[in-house]
Amino acid sequence: MNLFSEIRGLVIEQLTALQGEGALPEGLDFTNVAVEPPRDAAHGDMATNAAMVLAKPAKMKPRDIADALAAKLAADVRVETAEVAGPGFLNLRLAPVLWRDLVKAVLETGSGFGRSDMGQGKKVNVEYVSANPTGPLHVGHTRGAVFGDALASLLDFAGYDVTREYYINDGGAQVDVLARSVYLRYLEAHGQEVAFEDGTYPGDYLIPVGEALKAKVGDSYVGQDESVWLAEVREYATEQMMDLIRADLKQLNIEMDVFYSEKSLYGTGRIEAALKSLEDKGLIYEGVLEPPKGKKPEDWEPREQTLFRSTDHGDDVDRPVKKSDGSWTYFAPDIAYHYDKVQRDFDLLIDIFGADHGGYVKRMKAAVSALSDGQTAIDIKLTQLVKLFKNGEPFKMSKRAGTFVTLRDVVDQVGSDVTRFVMLTRKNDAPLDFDFDKVLEQSKDNPVFYVQYAHARVCSAIRKAADAGVDVSDATIAAADLNQLSDPAELAVAKKVAEWPRLVEIAGRTNEPHRVAFYLYELASELHSLYHTGKDKPELRFVQEDNAETTQAKIALARAVAIVISAGLGILGVTPAQEMR
Repeated sequence: MNLFSEIRGLVIEQLTALQGEGALPEGLDFTNVAVEPPRDAAHGDMATNAAMVLAKPAKMKPRDIADALAAKLAADVRVETAEVAGPGFLNLRLAPVLWRDLVKAVLETGSGFGRSDMGQGKKVNVEYVSANPTGPLHVGHTRGAVFGDALASLLDFAGYDVTREYYINDGGAQVDVLARSVYLRYLEAHGQEVAFEDGTYPGDYLIPVGEALKAKVGDSYVGQDESVWLAEVREYATEQMMDLIRADLKQLNIEMDVFYSEKSLYGTGRIEAALKSLEDKGLIYEGVLEPPKGKKPEDWEPREQTLFRSTDHGDDVDRPVKKSDGSWTYFAPDIAYHYDKVQRDFDLLIDIFGADHGGYVKRMKAAVSALSDGQTAIDIKLTQLVKLFKNGEPFKMSKRAGTFVTLRDVVDQVGSDVTRFVMLTRKNDAPLDFDFDKVLEQSKDNPVFYVQYAHARVCSAIRKAADAGVDVSDATIAAADLNQLSDPAELAVAKKVAEWPRLVEIAGRTNEPHRVAFYLYELASELHSLYHTGKDKPELRFVQEDNAETTQAKIALARAVAIVISAGLGILGVTPAQEMR
């Protein structure tokens, strides 16, 4: 039940009726007519911009359209009042029965309340994390992992067919560096003194890998030339790192549907096939690029390279796909990987990159546009940096990792639920401060506590009512006399619950799961406000002594809140709290 969608349908119906009466011209486009919560709750329950967006194409004054539409809407039993404000905004107050029916609908629908068919089963590929398999995931990866996983869950909730995918960057030179670093730990396991030169990975996490390699091959690689052991150690080390990364992801309750290896693109003809597709479209050529911005001509050596004409698809400059020595650029396998995605018939591709990949956005969008002839949409989201604080100071680096704070460092400190929720308390492209003390604080200023406490508070009320012998099963309270929910504080809670289906569609349309976290905080605030009002007004308390019927009605409203909070936390990957300790 999407009450906002229902009222928008009513608005469109009455606009059509006005056309039939000649009060509005035919042929108007109602696509941009919206019904949404008013900026100020004192103005009403919902507001529509219909008169404002139709005035120009109708060649009428907004106020005239608003007055005619208000008269039509006010005649409907669902609308208590329709008031024109300013130049033509229309504020609506709805009949209280709608909010009570909404509560009943939530209880009858259960965890499916708010689910949408907006996605219509379209196939979406969400690629996230995709870290180089050279060590444990760090805090930057954590934010991308949480954001991507929550987005995938949100899109599933909104009716899309979602594939979660991890692109393993195991085809580049950094994997050779990993192999050499593991080899040093292997020699160390044999009792040799080793030195980690610049460019190698000195983290302690490779010590057990070196020891495991010793147990596997003995001393057969000791003293051998790199040509003997590099390929085998590279493959072994990559497998070990991916096991570590999978374990890290499991710490956050993240499971991928697909792990796609970059290495599988090399020597298999896949890169060549992707570039041939572009070449057949006249988008591959031999040429010389202009010096990059900031480079003086005398500091730039012009070289003929194989280039992708990405400027034909919105990029700033054409991009090299093959170097002058004949080897592939980093961009070439990425083109081939996305060519594979296009061939898998996804309707939408979503790539989640770290903040340092901003320069990659236009070229990747150009590649997908060219590869799919503009038929496959792609949205690239950048996750900004996370700054960690503890005791008011920047959090120390991890000795185990060598140079960075790991995902496990964070989860071990505060747990998976807190980590995930806090990572979604800012929009993905905004920097995030993660204060280990504040995220565990039990106060209104800590959103994860505040939302969890609201759910736990409802669970506590339900237990208390059940202990008093009241039947508070969902089926029973859905059939309760909800006319007893009449106080403005109670209706305010129901109105906030009603926003959930609309919020799901907005967040799903914009690929912004942080909106769910924001909404849950607002819903929790309404619930807590009602609870505290009940301290001064006993008739608003969830459990009414010696009055089972009234208790059932009060619990029905609280339970509706809990259902929505549980669904929202499920999207964020957070377990709802049954009680607070």
